[in-house]
Order: sequence, then C-alpha cells, then structure tokens
Amino acid sequence: MMMSRNAEALFWIGRYVERAENHARLIDVHYHIQTDGDYGEEGRKWLRLVSALGAQDAYAERYERLTEEGVLTFLTLDRDHGNSISSCVHQARGNLRQLRQKLPSELWDALNGFDLWLGEQGVKDILDGPHQFYRQVKDWCAIFLGTEESVMIREEEWRLLKCGRFLERAENTVRILRSLDGVLGGMLEEESGTPYPMMQGILKSVSGYQAFRRYYADEVTVPAIFTFLLTQNTFPRSVRYSFHRLEDHLAGLVQEAPAKGAGQERAIRYAGKIRAELDYLDEEQPLEKDRSSEQLDYLTDACLKLGRMIEGGFFRLEGAVG
Repeated sequence: MMMSRNAEALFWIGRYVERAENHARLIDVHYHIQTDGDYGEEGRKWLRLVSALGAQDAYAERYERLTEEGVLTFLTLDRDHGNSISSCVHQARGNLRQLRQKLPSELWDALNGFDLWLGEQGVKDILDGPHQFYRQVKDWCAIFLGTEESVMIREEEWRLLKCGRFLERAENTVRILRSLDGVLGGMLEEESGTPYPMMQGILKSVSGYQAFRRYYADEVTVPAIFTFLLTQNTFPRSVRYSFHRLEDHLAGLVQEAPAKGAGQERAIRYAGKIRAELDYLDEEQPLEKDRSSEQLDYLTDACLKLGRMIEGGFFRLEGAVG
C-alpha cells in the first residue's frame, strides 16, 4: 500500500469535495424553502440552515445575529470556518498538491481551478443569484468527479477517493434526515401537517425528488422519505447505497495491499455490519417517531466510529489535515 500520509490525503480529498457539493445542495434548497414560521420570526430560516449543517455553535461564536449575508458568507466563503465550502475545497487542493506527481494532471487542473474561482467570489456574487452561484459550485464538483472517473486507474488511489466520498455521503444523508426529524418536531404520522415544501426540499437537497417520485408517485410523506433515503439501494445518495460502495472499496484496498492489518479487517467488518442492518430494514413498515430518532442516532455514531476505524486501520497519525 502507498505511504499512509498520501493515502490519508486522498481519503480526505474525497471527503472534502463531497462535503462541498453536499453543502452547496443543502444551502441552495434551504435558501428557497419558506414556511409560515419564517415570516413571523426573524432568522428562523437561517437558523434552520446552520443547524442542518451542524454549524450553529460555530456561527454564534462569530456573529451576534442570524442574517442572510452573515450565514451565506460563513457557510460558503469563510476560510476560517473549516467546514465552509471554500475551506473544504482549499483543504482538498492542499492535499492534492502533495500528490501532483502521482495523479493525473487533469485532477489538479480541475480542483485548482475550482479553488481559484471560489477565492475570487464575494458575498455579493452569491446574493446577486444564489441558485446560479450554488449551481456553479455543484458543476465544479461534477467536473472533478467526472475527471476522476474518466482518467484514474482503478487502483488504490481511486479507491481511497471513493472511500472518503461514500463515507461523507452517508454521513451527510443521515444529517439531512436528522434535520428533518428535528424541524418537524416529532410529526412522523402520515396525517400530520408537515409542510410539503419542506419535504420536497429535503429530497431536492440530495437531488432525489424525481427518483423518489418514481418509486412513491404522489406519496410525499415523511415515513416514505425516511425509508427512501435510508434503504433504497438504487439511489446513489441513500445511506444503504453508500455503505455498500464503501464496504466494496475498503475490501478492494485490502485485497490490493501487500500486507493486511487487523485494523483494516475490523473496519471492513464494521462497514459490512452497518450495510447488512440497512439491507434488512423492513421497507414496508413506516418508521415510527421514536424508532426513527434511535436509528438516526445509531447511524450518526456509526459513521463517526467507522471514520476513526479507517483512520486507525489504514493511516498513521502523521497524515494529512482532516
């Protein structure tokens, strides 16, 4: 296997680019969602967004009030905030720079161009056209992903990028479902008054609205959304799909490595355990409120635990910034 420092850098490139794309999707959708409460309580809409991205405490340390300009600057352009879109892309670029001689030059060109473009943007560029701005972010991420798919040899470097991407994707979908669970305040029954724009926005934040309608037609309900995003193995942003691919790529890494470690085998077995549990969830029975919250807590912890296991099994402590 390649040097652990380089392996970890690749893993985090995959995570950072996926995180930037996920955040762009979520910000774009939440930017346009309006509920009745948003009109009567200043900042409620932006609180919902920073909470969905787990940035409420970090934002409060920097800003006194929740404002459109403050939130969009913080989540998109602030490189002092480690999880802003710009910060994620810049950190991915820094890791890729270490590996320029080992990877196709097209990867560097795509990510470096993305980073330079973001560095030239200001909050006015976002406010002039939020949907267009975040679409450009998603397009840049798609360029990087398309380049990766087109030119990389299917060996360990490619698998490491994929491991980072699918772990990040699973964690992001769980986070989105947790935000839905929290925002709705416990309303999981089909007869609840859950706002349709909110449910539609959740699906669009993972580009899953059309795919969902293919399976559920007009049954846009909270239980159906939970089931689809957790267990649908044909949708590439579901948690189940992500764990299937993650297990495959971890196993591929070990098969290609000259020496296998116990920590690597443990990570693969744990990924397989979570994948199997998702495989056997009852797709026909809607999740009840207490059960859904318990399941999401479990999956959140599972993603964090697996990340630590991958780090311990595949990388040394001296690795890339992550």
